[in-house]
Amino acid sequence: MTTQAFRTLRRALPGVLAAAALFVSVPAAAKTVWNFNIWGPKRALTAGIEKVKELAEADGAGEFEINIQYGSALGPPKQIPENIQAGAIEAGQVCVGYYPNKLPLLSVMELPFLVPSDLATRAKVELEVLAHPDIVAELEKRWNQKFFAPALLPSYEFMGNARIASTADMKGVKMRISGLNAKALEAFGAVPTNVTAPEGYEALRRGTIDSFGFPYTYAFGAYKLYEVSKYVTEGMGMGGFMCLQTVNLDAWKAAPQKVRDNTPRYQQAAVDAMIEAYAAADAKWRPVFADKLEITPFPASERAKLIEGAAAIWAEWVKEQEAAGRPGQKILDFVNASVAKHSK
Repeated sequence: MTTQAFRTLRRALPGVLAAAALFVSVPAAAKTVWNFNIWGPKRALTAGIEKVKELAEADGAGEFEINIQYGSALGPPKQIPENIQAGAIEAGQVCVGYYPNKLPLLSVMELPFLVPSDLATRAKVELEVLAHPDIVAELEKRWNQKFFAPALLPSYEFMGNARIASTADMKGVKMRISGLNAKALEAFGAVPTNVTAPEGYEALRRGTIDSFGFPYTYAFGAYKLYEVSKYVTEGMGMGGFMCLQTVNLDAWKAAPQKVRDNTPRYQQAAVDAMIEAYAAADAKWRPVFADKLEITPFPASERAKLIEGAAAIWAEWVKEQEAAGRPGQKILDFVNASVAKHSK
């Protein structure tokens, strides 16, 4: 090497080394991870959030992950809203009936016989209600959360060790159902209880409850309640919990822009995935129930007795909301209008 070339290299070397140091010291973009808590096993209901995970992570291109933890691995079901609010977890499944008075306006969706049984129609209503400004504000201002994905549930039937073929059969029966639907059963002497889904098997086995209300058929199969039961109703078709997937607002803001922009597409894909999974579950579990249980038809005439008292329960709910300064009538009218629109 000539003297001139050496001098040139020596003058250039500090800049080269500095550039190299800068290159190696710049960290890769941090990956955004949402730790997502859900109770129970992988099942038809979870097909929705699993589809969302697939689509969102594809859009995130390695920079975004939804880490789904089953079996309440990140905390008990009844503490999920507080854990998301505090940022202890980023996201999770929330069911309104587990949290009395914590999501008072959204509890409108648990009023008996308000929302349609048809899943595709119900999904349209739920998505409209969850986009209503007052519902959005309830989640954001009270809980620092945002609706992220649907958790659509089929209508409820009852499985257990009490034979229920009429409203008269409910008298004195300990029945698992959430608060607002419970009022329709209480009128006929039922004793409602609020037991979480994972507690159902032992509650039935020990006789703590007599009959367990669950989305039919998938939940009874997923939690194996048929193993500790003798009877299951068909035809009651009650509403049950209003469930949804929520995310901490700060975690939402930290997600990739493409994920946030495409969330409406994920939501519809989740609905489609759940409806397909529920149909598959029905095909699997109906023969099992027919073999192991007495399937007890609940006549339309008996169901009509339950529906007859629904209007009074709705009116009572509105009165309680308005007394607390919340727009109960406005929200109920909105839900009824949405049901009418999508049921045509």
